[in-house]
Amino acid sequence: MHPAKGEKHWIIPDGYIPPTSAGSLTSHESVCVLNLSSEEALLNLTIFFEDRDPIEDILVVVPPRRTKHIRTSTLSKGGTSIPVGVPYAIEVLSDIPIIVQYSRLDATQAENALMSVVGYPIK
Repeated sequence: MHPAKGEKHWIIPDGYIPPTSAGSLTSHESVCVLNLSSEEALLNLTIFFEDRDPIEDILVVVPPRRTKHIRTSTLSKGGTSIPVGVPYAIEVLSDIPIIVQYSRLDATQAENALMSVVGYPIK
């Protein structure tokens, strides 16, 4: 048996959905999850803010041996979602080890910027 690949607890401290877009691309952010396991991964996301209560218990399922790109603008709980132009952070908890990457497309000007980093795993 191979050891599990990934971690169950991840932090993404720098989230920010740009409020404007220029040209044909829309500014957005994604939490990219890779599940290398043969079983589905059940994720629980919490969104933290500087000046308001967190959005907690956002549930996401990643099928076995698949990847899932989760646009942060689609995350919501009880009608509350992440506002554009507001800094936030994300905590990802999984019931099995996964790999988490975070990407931002900033299309606020004609010269688009793409940032992508691996989340911070907590052991």
